[in-house]
Amino acid sequence: MDVGKDIRTKILVIREQQVILDRDLAELYGVETKVLNQAVKRNVERFPENFMFQLNDYEYGNWRSHFVTSNSDKMGLRRPPYAFTEQGVGMLSGVLKSETAIQVSIQIMNAFVSMRHFLQNNIQLFDEIVSIKSHQIEADKRIDDLFTLMDKYKIDETQGIFFQGQIFDAYVKFESFLAQATKEIILIDNYVDLSVLERLSKKNKGVSVTIYTDPKTKITQQDIQKFNSQYPTLTLNYTSKMHDRFLIIDNNLLYHIGASLKDLGKKCFAFELLDSRLISSVLQNV
Repeated sequence: MDVGKDIRTKILVIREQQVILDRDLAELYGVETKVLNQAVKRNVERFPENFMFQLNDYEYGNWRSHFVTSNSDKMGLRRPPYAFTEQGVGMLSGVLKSETAIQVSIQIMNAFVSMRHFLQNNIQLFDEIVSIKSHQIEADKRIDDLFTLMDKYKIDETQGIFFQGQIFDAYVKFESFLAQATKEIILIDNYVDLSVLERLSKKNKGVSVTIYTDPKTKITQQDIQKFNSQYPTLTLNYTSKMHDRFLIIDNNLLYHIGASLKDLGKKCFAFELLDSRLISSVLQNV
């Protein structure tokens, strides 16, 4: 009897071992499951746990939900089945003592060996699949985090383009970014002037502002004092490390802005909302 094709569909991996369940073995041997288990019980000393084990409740429930489809089969299952490893199958042929059992056991053990070789030869492929799934899970989490932030801060767009001449529209968008802040605004822009401070004055009350700009800025300490007298609190820091413009809101939102804030809409530029996990790297390197 050639049962090779059936055997491959019945081999499961449980407890990181390849096994076949008692009901499937009984079908292959042409006997009732009860008869097979009775023969095992009469020779239980030949079947240590690495030869045979009974599924626990979790394994049993998982197997039922994935592999037992018909209602009649489910109704007939009163206890968790026993699982036989390759060594257990080899021992069964001696316990059942029939020519059929011997021949079937040989084919089953050959199937175990074939499956083991297949797994070993394709381990790199399986690792790559696991890696892809892990990356997909991570990507899905990032997307979920982004949508959570968008809901929290009522963000309608994560990116956009303003063309030359859309000065008013660009400033309205910038002020919508500022309106999201409840604690802190950090602006990194090498070309800050008084017009930028004027826009920052539209922030919510109690929100602090930190600016990183070029040491050659035209903003003076007197400008900062006048700003703070009406819209506290502004801190001015200097940096020569940054080329692009970044706007950080409450240490949760990171915007990349393609134009200096004093020049919004004068020429075509774009903005985008970046991954918030980049905030710490930006601040460490400013």
